[in-house]
Amino acid sequence: MGLQAAATRAGLGRVAPSLGLCPPPTRFQLPIEEVLHKDISWACRSKMVQIAMFTHVHIHPPLPPSPPPPVYFSYRTLKFETAAATIAKTRKTEAATHGAITPPASVCGSFNQAADGQLVPESDAKKTGKKRVFFLDVNPLCYAGSTPSLRSFGRWVSIFFSQVSLSDPVIAVLDGEGGSEHRRQLLPSYKAHRRKFVRPFPASQRFSRGHVGRSHGIITDVLGKCNVPVIKIKGHEADDVVATLAGQVLQKGYRVVIASPDKDFKQLISEDVQIVMPLDELDRWSFYTIKHYIAQYDCEPRCDLSLRCIVGDEVDGVPGIQHMAPGFGRKTALKLLKKHGSLENLLNAAAVRTVGKQYAQEALTKYADYLRRNYEVLALKRDVDIQLKEEWLVERETHNDLTILSNFFKLLEETQKLTHQTGSNFSDG
Repeated sequence: MGLQAAATRAGLGRVAPSLGLCPPPTRFQLPIEEVLHKDISWACRSKMVQIAMFTHVHIHPPLPPSPPPPVYFSYRTLKFETAAATIAKTRKTEAATHGAITPPASVCGSFNQAADGQLVPESDAKKTGKKRVFFLDVNPLCYAGSTPSLRSFGRWVSIFFSQVSLSDPVIAVLDGEGGSEHRRQLLPSYKAHRRKFVRPFPASQRFSRGHVGRSHGIITDVLGKCNVPVIKIKGHEADDVVATLAGQVLQKGYRVVIASPDKDFKQLISEDVQIVMPLDELDRWSFYTIKHYIAQYDCEPRCDLSLRCIVGDEVDGVPGIQHMAPGFGRKTALKLLKKHGSLENLLNAAAVRTVGKQYAQEALTKYADYLRRNYEVLALKRDVDIQLKEEWLVERETHNDLTILSNFFKLLEETQKLTHQTGSNFSDG
């Protein structure tokens, strides 16, 4: 049997006369937020297959041995399926023209598949030898949509402890009373539409079983029992406390992972700072790194804050300058920031020379104070009066997590029954 005939029989495509066995590479794409694409290609050069071709022995391309098969997924929908299932589908269309395909050794170099199917970054210890410290931004987790919900908090913390942080140290942070006041003095519209997470039921309806009436008291109690320190500083938002402590953690040689859906933390992203976000529709957390940021926004994270100052932030009630300077949108702002590096550099340059088209030049000179005010409102403070403690960095004991959180959910059920009996209005999700 000829070389080409043997290759056809083995389902391995054409044989290049001078290069040996080399089927047409098959390409797969891994979409991340519809903007990050990793092209994976491979070619089968197995010695066993080459020998089989000359001995007329038919061998199917072998699947890779353990570890578990890689996962193909879409970050937006995260529809999971094993590599074997994906290849089985692909062979139906590929075999007719290219023959059977050999599965790749991996699909995404920055993610591994855990035993439960969760996609997580490769071990930080393998890459840098640095241990991780997690910061848990509590307030956003206490809402189901726009409705305050302790059940939502319990749900996300349960998943976080069991699938994400494991025994790594976790520092939880809450908003302090009056934390947004200094920003509201600069910009009254700042977070003006946000609903406060107040006590879940009247003081007269509190339980006597060690239950704390106020919602923050319940949260602090649960996290404390799970060996998580809870930080709350009067006059400061949780974002500013996290930014301050994260800097201190980095100085001690750790990596930082911030657990929060808040996009304000994107200004902190770096090689040693990641975000892990809750995906509500999938009941899981998803890591967001500097690679994801660059792929999504086409710029470095250092431009994030300056860019938001120009285009605004509707969620936080911070208006941009588009309504005052038509045409000055994200594309123009990004082009100028890539050239000048930061908002302050851009404004200083515009004050002494022409930096862009006439409408952009006029906007930067006329609204310089407006943009600087936006910067002061949106920039996370890194000088909060708090000092990192060594005991916050120790490995977390996890053996009581399940019992503690189970008791927490039982408490919510009892609370809901009580409010139904008394006719009170309590939303626990």
